[in-house]
Amino acid sequence: MDQLLSTIRGLDGNTQTLIRKIELLKSLEADVHAELQNAAHLSPKKRKREVEDWLINVEKNIREFESLEQEVQSNIRAYSKQNLAEQVERMTKEVAELVEQGNFSGGLFIEDNESIGQLLLTGPEFLQNFNDIWASLMDDNVLSIGIYGMGGVGKTTLAKRAHDKLLNESKYMPHVFWVTISQEFSIYKLQNYISQALKIGISKESDEKKRTAELFQALKNMGKFVLILDDVSKHIDTENIGILLGMDGCKLVITSRSLEVCHQMGCQKIIKVNTFSEKESWELFSKKLDCVELSPEVEEICKKMTKRCSGLPLALVTLAGSTRGMTDIHEWRDASEELDESCMGQADMENGVLPILVYAFNRLKDPKLKSCFLYCSLYPEDYDIPRDELIANFISEELMDTRLSRRAEFDQGHAILNKLEKACLVEIWTDREVVKMHDLIRDMALTITKHNPRYMVKAGLELTEIPKIQNWTEDLDKVSLMDNSIHDISPDTSPKCPRLSSLILSKNYLLKFIPECFFEQIRGLCVLNLSETSIEQLPNSISDLEKLNALLLGGCGNLVYVPPLEKLRLLRQLDLTGTSIEEVPQGMESLTNLKILYLICCNLKIMPTGILHRLSHLQELTLPYHVLHPTDVEGLKQLELFDGRLNSVSDLNRLIKSQQSEGRLRSYHIIIKKPGEVFGYDEYYPPCKVVHFGNDCLADYSLDVEDNLLPQDIEELLFEGSGLSCCLLDYFPMLNNANDLKKCDIAVEDKIECIMRISSTEEEQQSCGVPFQSLEDLALYCLPNFIGLLKWEGGGAAAPLPRGAFSQLKMLYIYDCGKMTMLLPGSLVQNLHNLQKLDVSNCDEMEEIIGDDGRDPTANSSANVTLPKLKDLSLMNLSKLKSICKGTMICDSIESISIFNCTELKKFPLLLDGQPSAPRFLKDIKIGRDEKQWWESLEWDHPNAHNVLQPLLRLYW
Repeated sequence: MDQLLSTIRGLDGNTQTLIRKIELLKSLEADVHAELQNAAHLSPKKRKREVEDWLINVEKNIREFESLEQEVQSNIRAYSKQNLAEQVERMTKEVAELVEQGNFSGGLFIEDNESIGQLLLTGPEFLQNFNDIWASLMDDNVLSIGIYGMGGVGKTTLAKRAHDKLLNESKYMPHVFWVTISQEFSIYKLQNYISQALKIGISKESDEKKRTAELFQALKNMGKFVLILDDVSKHIDTENIGILLGMDGCKLVITSRSLEVCHQMGCQKIIKVNTFSEKESWELFSKKLDCVELSPEVEEICKKMTKRCSGLPLALVTLAGSTRGMTDIHEWRDASEELDESCMGQADMENGVLPILVYAFNRLKDPKLKSCFLYCSLYPEDYDIPRDELIANFISEELMDTRLSRRAEFDQGHAILNKLEKACLVEIWTDREVVKMHDLIRDMALTITKHNPRYMVKAGLELTEIPKIQNWTEDLDKVSLMDNSIHDISPDTSPKCPRLSSLILSKNYLLKFIPECFFEQIRGLCVLNLSETSIEQLPNSISDLEKLNALLLGGCGNLVYVPPLEKLRLLRQLDLTGTSIEEVPQGMESLTNLKILYLICCNLKIMPTGILHRLSHLQELTLPYHVLHPTDVEGLKQLELFDGRLNSVSDLNRLIKSQQSEGRLRSYHIIIKKPGEVFGYDEYYPPCKVVHFGNDCLADYSLDVEDNLLPQDIEELLFEGSGLSCCLLDYFPMLNNANDLKKCDIAVEDKIECIMRISSTEEEQQSCGVPFQSLEDLALYCLPNFIGLLKWEGGGAAAPLPRGAFSQLKMLYIYDCGKMTMLLPGSLVQNLHNLQKLDVSNCDEMEEIIGDDGRDPTANSSANVTLPKLKDLSLMNLSKLKSICKGTMICDSIESISIFNCTELKKFPLLLDGQPSAPRFLKDIKIGRDEKQWWESLEWDHPNAHNVLQPLLRLYW
């Protein structure tokens, strides 16, 4: 950009205007993308076509500008001033129009007919109800609001819409909290729910009065707040919990099926949510059906079917979801007849929704869909079911077709969940990657599983002991007792359940003991989930569960003994994560069908050689970092996920080479450290695509650096005391083309001097590729010999920095790099248009943040510096810092500035853009309490800058 500016210097004022407007346009584009991304999981709307067209035109104009810049740089003499002036003038007008259009005063979205909540809120009565709720929330005299109506009528939708709007209401922001109440609850459990929503800690003691006092004090300290309790089935004494109605600024909103509950809880404003009228029912059904045109005969059938729903939105939406896509009149007649048979004899309105839901279930013709849907009911009511966990359970339970790879099986699981969502039988919350079931739909599933398949589900009911032996009938297929407080199983308990395939006892944190006889009469068990219990040792009878497919013991921190497993030859998944075992279970080498092995255990002493070689079907493998591992990981050709330690760079090279031809490795967290070295931490790190070099593993590595390999798709690269020296790219030349690398941390490396070298010849530089073109986060800590990100080779002018290098960088952290005198050369800054956070501290020799590198003949050291997306600038303990930049900093997005112990700095070059006001997003400027005099002495480019910024000053320490 500097070369372009120098070439067209002297042209009319449009030049500088174009540069500024391009940067503004990029910033505006980023804001639009951010809003679209944030709304993807929260907004019930689709983006407008004009937004799509605008984004396309923005991208086109930015590319055109960058292309012009590149052409001028490569063939500078081919451009006359007149030619350039014409292009600049034309582009300035186009960019200005795009900036103006980018305000989108009418919003980014259109209504999405697929959103149930949006459909419900279009009705006049729903709108009136919402307006009543909102008026009550804004009325300081109304302290409690009750929303009641039958199940599936839309109470939660109304409350959720109020919740979402409150999040942007300054009166209560950010203290707006949502808690879903299960039908079976206790004061203790409810206090836990509320404390989690408030993100506060309260004591784990059983003394409810003490917990009540803690919760009351936390709420009192918040000032104004709104607490929404959804699906309250019985009276809750709020004072016993810690919520004192009448507390200054406190608002309580409840939803319930019972008017009596609203009265019992003293709701001052009670709003009834009625069922839909016949007209509203038809409008909702037809919108959800999403059919362009129905024949008169089909429309008549549809209207008859909607009458069966008795105006209940949940029934209408579910019915429409189950019949959407039908076109033939014969299909519609058959569907109507099937619905009539399902509803026969059901007159009561609320119970009448059940046959509608059962009908929707029966419309799932694929048995896999039905089985996976019913499996969701094994979780507690209103439970946030982690999506990946659910799919993993589908695989363990063999509810889906077998695929050749774990990824293919997960793809199948995602497809099944998407189909269930389209049928309106589950909800998928993409923001948290969880699956939820409406309580009425779960009730329907539990009704089905009272017969075939036969489930016993008592999950999340706070049971303290397992169900009585008479409840364990011989026809049971699955039993879920998860998320209870079961602490004791009687020594003589031995349920006779020959058909039982799945037993889920996870999250019973008090469970310590299972009697030896417990499994003797359930030999057909395929899945046993005891994860997150306090079990200390497993009974030996588990060794005889020869049909076991999955043994899940993750999070059993007290578990020290697992019986021999050699008979469990069908076992495909074994999870021992977080257990306290000291040696691998006896007979593990016999588990030749094992596909999943999770073995990150802090007390494990040794991993015997030869075991992994026998487990050739492994698809996912996690191993503890502190244990010396065998070197046969590269022999696992089906491995898709690996989390563990390798002993040397040579081991890493062998693993990568083994994967290059036919390997499937797609997710990994690999730590390389020398045998005998203890790594700085040993906790579980969720595998993504990470390689971590530690403990001098590079110090005496003697192979040619050209042989140093990294996975081509690496996303995170970390060095911690590894012995890395001189230049990062010298050690790993392949980083010149690592297109997926997002994060790089380098810490406690005594010898490294720079990240990359800049050659004196352009040909040589171009041959190296474009390093760090996708890097978003760079952190450099405790590097005593580090002189700079870039190091120039040879004398004279240097070749330009590769276009795109560091262009995606968002976060830059520099800490304790004692030899650095300048952080960012001007030739690098022009690539940093995505930088959002710059944090520099404890660099004793640092004199300039942005300076002239002296190698670029076109560089203008006093030119303005534009960082359009910079939000956070932090400079701390830079005792020799004299300059941030010689020109003026243009940071339209800046939100926070922190400067501590930088008293040699005499001028702050922040541009106010000629306006008598601070940058519009700037919230605060932080300095030390004893540095106020230094602040008063600062020089500013704008004569009024000090007065404008003074109100934003914050003194710390």
